[in-house]
Amino acid sequence: MKRPHNEKISIYHGMASTIALNFSNNFFPIFAITILGATNYQVGLISSLPPLIALLMTIPAAILLNRANAQKKLVAMSVLLARLMFLFIVLVVYLPSTSIQAWAFLGVIAFISVPNTVANVGWQTLISGMINESRRGQFFSDRNRLLTMVGLVSTLLIGILMKDASESIVAYQILFSIAFGFGLLEVFFLLRHEEEVVRVENDQVKKKSMDWGIFKHSNYVWFLAAALFFNFAWQMAWGLFNIYNVRVAGATIFWISMFSVGSMLMQILTFPLWKKWADKYSNMRVFIWAAIGMATTPFLTVLSTNLYYLTLIQTTSGFFLSGTVLILFNLLLEQSPEKSRTYCITTYNVLLAFVAFVAPQVGIWLLDQLGMETAMYISSSLRFLGAGGFLYVYMRNRKR
Repeated sequence: MKRPHNEKISIYHGMASTIALNFSNNFFPIFAITILGATNYQVGLISSLPPLIALLMTIPAAILLNRANAQKKLVAMSVLLARLMFLFIVLVVYLPSTSIQAWAFLGVIAFISVPNTVANVGWQTLISGMINESRRGQFFSDRNRLLTMVGLVSTLLIGILMKDASESIVAYQILFSIAFGFGLLEVFFLLRHEEEVVRVENDQVKKKSMDWGIFKHSNYVWFLAAALFFNFAWQMAWGLFNIYNVRVAGATIFWISMFSVGSMLMQILTFPLWKKWADKYSNMRVFIWAAIGMATTPFLTVLSTNLYYLTLIQTTSGFFLSGTVLILFNLLLEQSPEKSRTYCITTYNVLLAFVAFVAPQVGIWLLDQLGMETAMYISSSLRFLGAGGFLYVYMRNRKR
């Protein structure tokens, strides 16, 4: 079957985006720790600041996007501005002291989140209107698998070529410059999408900035509650993983790359399985098993500092991560009433941004108060509870 134009272009855009982010975001924590001398608190802020800015910007971004006759140009220009910031990160090492460098780096990370928020909200709304509902499951499965393959190859190349360059300033500058170059490709492919402007709903949307009626849809509300709790438990450990891998286990650029490669390889192999299971048993039912699997990762990680063992754990976690990434977004679209989908997506992103800001800070606080192992155990326990939340929603929906 020949793939429609927008599906092809979306995949090309996703490939460019994946490489841009793999050459930048994956290495922000080790860059901050190794080159800029960032503290644990500052490492936690790398995960927390973007969602904080997203929290402040998501509703203005949605209003801006709803009032735009054509969303793709606004999304493309937002991506361009975000990728331009990579060049500022290249330059922070020339500031007078490591303390100033670290805070300036965090400032750039925060600013990047402003255009990123517009781009993310816009892309979700844009793509949901471009892909037929009957095609979504297959399309996102194919797209995620292809993007993960691109991510695997690019990350593997970084690990091999920069194996002994973990403390080289120039190595990171090259990485972030390449990321900027692929960011330009992102913009090019975004503008190649064929967008149909639907004016009827837009005229209605322009009259109000929020539709509170979405909270009358109980399926969406219960999904929202379960998803937010699970994301809190999931993201609480993100800063902990960065600190554990670099400070405790002593991982270099090569090993950070290998962790990512292992996870992505497993995702490539298992995306079709999760899609098949979701079609057979329902998105909600299958997501519960993915969430249970995700709960094991923090607990298993702190059992050893052996880098081969950690690579194995990251690889096996990729199996459950592929299901989480694929199904969670499909669940959001599935549980959102079609007529108010933009508001549902916006509300989800606003609340998720708040959770994503708080969660890593809670993780760092637990690290300082109780130590690394206990903080990870708590994260695993909360992830299990999150899976239980989705089980409750699933059982509730079956009774209706």
